[in-house]
Amino acid sequence: MNRTSPLFLAIVSLGLVLPGHASSAAARTEAILSPRDASFMETLAAHEVRRYTYLRTGKLLPILPTQDAAPQAGRVIIVARKDRPLVQTLASQFQQERVLDTLAAQAYWLKTLSAEGRQVLLVTGGDDTGTLYGAYRFAEHLGVRFYLDGDVVPDERIALRLPMLDERRAPLFALRGIQPFHDFPEGPDWWNRDDYLAIVSQLPKLRMNFLGLHTYPEGGPNAEPTVWIGQPSDLGTSGRVKFSYPSSYQNTRRGNWGYAAKPTSDFSFGAAALFERDDFGAEVMRGQMPQPATPEGCNDVFNRTGAMLRDAFTHAHEVGVKTCVGTETPLTLPKVVAERLQQQGKNPGDPAEKQALYEGMFRRILQTYPLDYYWFWTPEGWTWEGTKPEQIAATTNDLFAAIAAHAQVHPPFALATCGWVLGPVQDRALFDKILPKDIAVSCINREVGRTPVDRGFAEVSGRGKWAIPWMEDDPGLTSPQLWAGRMRRDAADALRYGCDGLMGIHWRTRVLGPAVSALAQAAWEQGAWSRSPVEQPAPVRAAGPVGGAVADFPNNPIAGTDEPRVYQSVRYNLSAYHLRVPNGACAVTLKFCEPHYAEAGKRVFSVKLQGEPVIANLDIFAKAGQNRALDYTFDHVAVTNGWLDVEFVPVVEFPSIAAIVVRGPGFTQKINCGGEAWGDYTADLSVGAERQETFPPTDDFYRDWARHQLGREVGESAARIFSRIDSHLPRPSDWIDGPGGIRPDKRPWQEVRKEYAFVDEFEELAPKVRGVGNRDRFCYWLNTFRYMRAMAELNCAWGRYNDAVAKIKSETDPTKQKKLARQTALPLRREMVHLTGEVYRHLLALVSNPGEFGTVANWEQHLLPGLLTKPGEDLAQLLGEDLPADAQPAKRYHGPTRVIVPTVRTSLGAGEELNLKVIVLSEQPARAVSVCWRPLGRGKFTRLPLPHVARGVYSGSLPAGASTGDFEYFVEAVPAQGARIRFPVTAPDANQTVVVCNAP
Repeated sequence: MNRTSPLFLAIVSLGLVLPGHASSAAARTEAILSPRDASFMETLAAHEVRRYTYLRTGKLLPILPTQDAAPQAGRVIIVARKDRPLVQTLASQFQQERVLDTLAAQAYWLKTLSAEGRQVLLVTGGDDTGTLYGAYRFAEHLGVRFYLDGDVVPDERIALRLPMLDERRAPLFALRGIQPFHDFPEGPDWWNRDDYLAIVSQLPKLRMNFLGLHTYPEGGPNAEPTVWIGQPSDLGTSGRVKFSYPSSYQNTRRGNWGYAAKPTSDFSFGAAALFERDDFGAEVMRGQMPQPATPEGCNDVFNRTGAMLRDAFTHAHEVGVKTCVGTETPLTLPKVVAERLQQQGKNPGDPAEKQALYEGMFRRILQTYPLDYYWFWTPEGWTWEGTKPEQIAATTNDLFAAIAAHAQVHPPFALATCGWVLGPVQDRALFDKILPKDIAVSCINREVGRTPVDRGFAEVSGRGKWAIPWMEDDPGLTSPQLWAGRMRRDAADALRYGCDGLMGIHWRTRVLGPAVSALAQAAWEQGAWSRSPVEQPAPVRAAGPVGGAVADFPNNPIAGTDEPRVYQSVRYNLSAYHLRVPNGACAVTLKFCEPHYAEAGKRVFSVKLQGEPVIANLDIFAKAGQNRALDYTFDHVAVTNGWLDVEFVPVVEFPSIAAIVVRGPGFTQKINCGGEAWGDYTADLSVGAERQETFPPTDDFYRDWARHQLGREVGESAARIFSRIDSHLPRPSDWIDGPGGIRPDKRPWQEVRKEYAFVDEFEELAPKVRGVGNRDRFCYWLNTFRYMRAMAELNCAWGRYNDAVAKIKSETDPTKQKKLARQTALPLRREMVHLTGEVYRHLLALVSNPGEFGTVANWEQHLLPGLLTKPGEDLAQLLGEDLPADAQPAKRYHGPTRVIVPTVRTSLGAGEELNLKVIVLSEQPARAVSVCWRPLGRGKFTRLPLPHVARGVYSGSLPAGASTGDFEYFVEAVPAQGARIRFPVTAPDANQTVVVCNAP
């Protein structure tokens, strides 16, 4: 690495000032000092301080090696670990030794020290990781903000002076990070090596240090290659496998989870230009889609995936990020693995063979990639089906086999549990009672995050315990989701329950910026919006049901009651009701009915009142039969805090309830669960209107977020909008035969449009936005909201279309039927195609990364078949002829030219090439696409043409010589008509920057 001579220090004079500070000669900063024998993270921290200082000010500071002490005069930034003599001597001179002593691992300290013309900004940490966190926190003081998809650097340049800082922070949770979920193209299924490396590099910027991956098994719906299952004898050298089975990540040639196989060349409205080939997916699947068909191909997919994760996890360890992979428990054996065991005379069900398989899996990991944790995911069905004793036994026996294998192999990684629930319904804290204390326990929140952090964590002690809130849910995967308030709630609960890990489950990245940022911040500090763990009140609750769906059986004859209508509607698959009730004693009547099942054993659940069991293993059919009222009344139920809590515990399938009646002195409350108001029963508290949950305030969060994303001119106004809609966005998509599905909406659009009034309010801010970067980010969110609104309008048009088709099909005269189809259905079909084009217009204006390309694939492979393809075939049959062109989705792109770089690396290893994939979305092919680069802050740009791959895709790499030191670059496209388009939009004034560091 190039080092600047000390002579240069004497002649540097950079006048740089932060906003709100006056410029003065005493405020001049001269250099960044780093230990001569700096560790990798210390070196990276120094380079990052220089990079972000340069981005904000345009001034490039030298990085100078030091011996034991800082200069006795001058203005410098020192970036070093707390135990360095350089830091120790400085702390002694300024009498700050005791502060250094308090810095534990991961903690950082930013301190400005001034005396007698000497000014030093100290960026230090209790260890290497803490020092790196301090560097990124310093960048935030310069106005930079960090997200999973990349950095946000404000448009306006500032001058730099050493800000007066005295900030010391330690994390509230030892582990903080993300759990990107495989199985859909919106998530890591479409990540490649550079995507993993880019996202791993963002984690320490967010002061996060955990990356965990789940692995679906064969049949669930397909085996994923994240973790290999096999015997030790099937391992080759360096972790390469000699025998394996078909595995795959989601790709456009594979259909599952509601996605149908479809070549990308058939994608609509110009979306095909985003993809360079028809069979699109992760590079590890290249040539093996939809899944490998030969033994060699099976091995190839696992070996490619292993190499990709080796690079990703190695880099993670370089920057202080813990890594984790795992499988579901009990372990699902791939069919060919079970057959191979049988051919060898072994019994796949023998616990000894299960242990041997785990030994093979652990040895392969040991040879393939660095790992910190291996976790076991309990069955997903435990969250709604309950668990039988034999199921619990199967899981615990599987865990004990894995523990024995772990003891035999002695790998450097620890074990943990995870899953959709913390433990079985009989005892959520069961694993704490039976597993060794060195095994951590964790789980994601139930009800795709609608349920708060599991209270069972409070019963676990003496081991690691990690809460994993949902930063987004898969039912709404095609829509934006804003959950900053919910992240704060879940983080506060996790802290109150004594958790030492806080991670967020997700698929996408950029659209989750607020949720990711809120969760990351809440893992370090909660004082601005919460209380101390001791003072923390009970979890925030909203009146009404927690989770569940409603069902109505208006024609069912109900026996045993004079209120039959109350029992014809039910709420099922719920976990609780929270009711506001005056303090004192009350009588509670729970009304049940089984309107669906016609035999015993299909639905079994238990009920708690105020946390106490009151009904055990209720089988409504076995107790009362079908369509017969069944009431339970409990007297003298104590209410002490204004809340009545009714909890439902699934044993077999979904709990269900018809009504709740609460009577106390001077009041009666009756709720028709799952139904509308009837008699003196009120409607279910969530029927007819979305239940408005209460979360911690987010005004302060969005003020900071919007100001740095969108600029000072609109920051306050935008923050008010985001804070109001956070956790309360409308939901135009849901789980319909897969994630993010859409359904016809029979409500008039003029009524539904009112739910999207915030879109117009946000759009009105557009003329006030200043700066090209701010405008670009504003347009991203504006198009996101417009896209969401267009989805909702399309749903309403679909509802009208279906009504028209139903009337047409009721006509028995074929001639009249054809005439009706032409007069009513065909115009509505044209409207649906037009509105689908509007959806795509906004979607293609915002796509910028693999997750958003996955959203395009969701529309093409999951939504359009039911929305346009099959209905179009049916309409053509009614018409007796092919549909006209304007009633079919267009193929060509119509819109402004865009330059998209889907994967943005901000750091490289020495000698590593920067690989660039560039997409030019345009109506006509670009005349030229190139990348321009230079050493950071110095010299002229060198221009390199980027070769065309296919459609709108170009790719290339900077030569090895370009990455010998920190550098900057921008991409430029020359369209067929109009001005040149660049990435980033701020180029060439502010470019994409990359730091280059040697690994230790």
